[in-house]
Amino acid sequence: MNQLEQKTITSVEVAEMVGKDHNKLLRDIRGYVVQLGQSKIGHSEFFNVATYLNNQNKELPCFLVTKRGCEFIGNKLTGIKGTEFTAKYINRFHDMEDAINSTSLIGQLSPELQMFQHIFNGLAKQELEMKKISEDSKSVLEKVESIREVVALDTTSWREDTGALLRKIGTALGGGQAYSQVRSESYELLNKRMGVDLQTRLTNKRRRMADNGVCKSTRDKLSYVDVIAEDKKLIEGYTAIVKEMSIKYGA
Repeated sequence: MNQLEQKTITSVEVAEMVGKDHNKLLRDIRGYVVQLGQSKIGHSEFFNVATYLNNQNKELPCFLVTKRGCEFIGNKLTGIKGTEFTAKYINRFHDMEDAINSTSLIGQLSPELQMFQHIFNGLAKQELEMKKISEDSKSVLEKVESIREVVALDTTSWREDTGALLRKIGTALGGGQAYSQVRSESYELLNKRMGVDLQTRLTNKRRRMADNGVCKSTRDKLSYVDVIAEDKKLIEGYTAIVKEMSIKYGA
């Protein structure tokens, strides 16, 4: 790989960075090249004609874009797009420079030390791959355990189990207000699916208890779950909804 290629990125990569169709970016760059030519400024310090192989192994036109070329493109962008692209291409060129410097330093080592460097890099790569496999396996086991909890949820211990699953979903969504939002979502879904109004039922239940002389503090402690507990169909519907939510949010 020559020095030019080491210090450039392809227009394909630039298009991905700016979120633009590559053909449209090619058209823009060709326009920039023409403008630079009209100003009698050489374009080779910015853009250089090249080709690349696409996923179908077909050779297509592209440009090799230098850091100056990226700055040129970045100046054409406005707002957050320009800021994001600037950060991305600066990081990309820094990574390339680090890689070049690292390769240069390794080349100055004795053959024996170069060999040890390659062995070390190979072992480090292997350890990272094994760590990733271990993390992936742990993630799979956690998902399997979550599925078991969902499948095990039935209408016998529904009150405790649905509460535990909803808390787990809330935790997965960041905690805090997520807990109450998740619980509210479960009640809204039950209202829609079963064609009921939990708030009306709760109000009526509190009135009946008041008529029977039950103290206000006890009535105030009632919740939608107490309303659901009075209707077997609501219990079944609510249990199914919480199961679906658990799968939906991956909790």
